[in-house]
Amino acid sequence: MKSVLRTRLVCAAVVLVVAGGCGLAGASEEDKAVAPVAVVPSATEESPEPAITDDPVAEESPSPTPSKTSKKPKPSKTSATPTEDPNNFQPPDCADFEGKEVSKAKAKSALNAAATKTYWPGSAPKLKVPADLIRAVSWHESGWTSNIVNCDGGFGLMQVMPETEEFINQRFEQSYDSHAYKQNAVVGANYLAWLTKAFGDAYFKKNYSLSPAKCKSDSSLCLLNMVIAGYNMGRGSVDEGYANGELVNPDYVSTVRHLMRDCYCDRY
Repeated sequence: MKSVLRTRLVCAAVVLVVAGGCGLAGASEEDKAVAPVAVVPSATEESPEPAITDDPVAEESPSPTPSKTSKKPKPSKTSATPTEDPNNFQPPDCADFEGKEVSKAKAKSALNAAATKTYWPGSAPKLKVPADLIRAVSWHESGWTSNIVNCDGGFGLMQVMPETEEFINQRFEQSYDSHAYKQNAVVGANYLAWLTKAFGDAYFKKNYSLSPAKCKSDSSLCLLNMVIAGYNMGRGSVDEGYANGELVNPDYVSTVRHLMRDCYCDRY
């Protein structure tokens, strides 16, 4: 009888231990979304843009937390055609607006200017982010709307998340303010440049070319497609997809690639 009682007590203890462990095996830090921080826009006058210095000596920091972690279907080998008109940007119902919107012409000028900068002057001085990539990402993200605040907290032309701005400022020792539309363009382009170097170093033998000619299709695992996917999903998701031989978020990538070839925004 004592033996049976002892066995039941041991089993009960095991059940308690297993049940207690469920709370510890929650979402990882990479999967936790950071709550958007409300920022009051500065005066309409553009604040000075920080100068980009040489590469900081700090060790590589983790990428900002991606807001979406759902698994995507394996892409086909052919170029996908967007199911919706990528030129018809419509802000979601939950979007808000802060301050005065700048003209599309000024937005285009800011995006083109961001493409002229060298974001890795020390370790990768030849790494450039193409202007058509920056313009296409911006059009897909915001329709070149400089004062839009999206549902997830993304702001402005490049839909910069608060944690992305913080990451770029810390990693590159800058003090960008993404609520200033010109600096918003630079923060987004700087993040694209960071993704380019990260994936270029890891998978392409430090070849940082973002030429579409290096991609077999809009869904292949070329550097350009991976950088586009990373802008939306975060570096970690793209690394995981690469390990599985697939491009994450192929619909987003396909839309941006389409806009790089033919964008209504080019009419401005």
